[in-house]
Amino acid sequence: MTNERNTEAIKRLYSISEDIYDQLESGKIPKMVLPLRTKANIKFDNRSQVWKYGSMNGVRSAKKVKGAMMLLRTSYMLELIQNMIETNKSSTLREAYYISEAWGKAKFNSQDESNLLAEDLEIVTDCLREDFKLRPEENGAHIIGDLNIIETDRKGKKKALNCRDDVGDSGYGIPYNVEKEKLELKSTSAKFVIAIETGGMFDRLVENGFDEKSDGILVHLKGQPARSTRRFIKRLNDEMGLPVIVFTDGDPWSFRIYASVAYGAIKTAHLSEYLATPSAEYIGITASDIENYDLPTDKLSDMDVRALNAELKDPRFQTSFWKGEIELMLKLKKKAEQQALAKYGLDFVTDTYLPDKLNEFGILRN
Repeated sequence: MTNERNTEAIKRLYSISEDIYDQLESGKIPKMVLPLRTKANIKFDNRSQVWKYGSMNGVRSAKKVKGAMMLLRTSYMLELIQNMIETNKSSTLREAYYISEAWGKAKFNSQDESNLLAEDLEIVTDCLREDFKLRPEENGAHIIGDLNIIETDRKGKKKALNCRDDVGDSGYGIPYNVEKEKLELKSTSAKFVIAIETGGMFDRLVENGFDEKSDGILVHLKGQPARSTRRFIKRLNDEMGLPVIVFTDGDPWSFRIYASVAYGAIKTAHLSEYLATPSAEYIGITASDIENYDLPTDKLSDMDVRALNAELKDPRFQTSFWKGEIELMLKLKKKAEQQALAKYGLDFVTDTYLPDKLNEFGILRN
């Protein structure tokens, strides 16, 4: 079932083909102009608090064999996308790579090439790859909480459900496409969203009924969150006015999980304004928690230390809070997991730790 976003995607993809055709028709060597995807051309925009591409552009020109091959692959990819939209099919990025085996000399040499082309098309058209019927391999996260939604199923039927009452213990599985045409957010009694890194901690909060006790929506990030998860969280924040809290392990890699939710990632700089939630707050585990709660810890590895030092220079971690916590972690030479809180019993995280932290943010009042 084609929706307005798919129709608009086809229109914008056609304009790419028409531009290449017009260049050939006028005797010019065809080319595509794209923002350079290098670190030098990716800036942290302090005003919007997300990563964005700068003003430097690169050219994919048929003057060189490599550029000509990419333009040829682009033509094949445009045809594939059009066909999927018209037949209401979709493919994973991996399948798109294998489909190219039938493109003769234009086939991709690696999946990295096909992934980059999908990103190029997003940048040029200002559409999402989900509009192109291209989906990732990974699943979206699971959520539990009092949230009423209407989802359009694969047959085009709209189904209403509550993400607490109409789902099992694993929660509602976020689909790869969470745009309004697929998923309507109707109503909620929740006061906030808490995004949780690990499955073990998500299950603990579900088992302890934390979503009901605290009037919260629980989101399992599954480690580094998928695009659909980050997009869904942003919609909850933008459309329902729900503050977002991120609850992760206490290590440099988990800090980056928070940063990807709040500010976006370098790899998806062209989509940061769709995916990032700059108002998201970090709730722990922190280096201060390690001291204050005397948590069980692991020693920082050399890689951890390098990552923490890099974060001291990362524009996403330039607040006094982050500088203080990172410097303290380097001083302690220790890191800790969310589930280290189980030292004080299975209910400690939901009865004491999280209520105290949420009270600091003014979300819950003791």
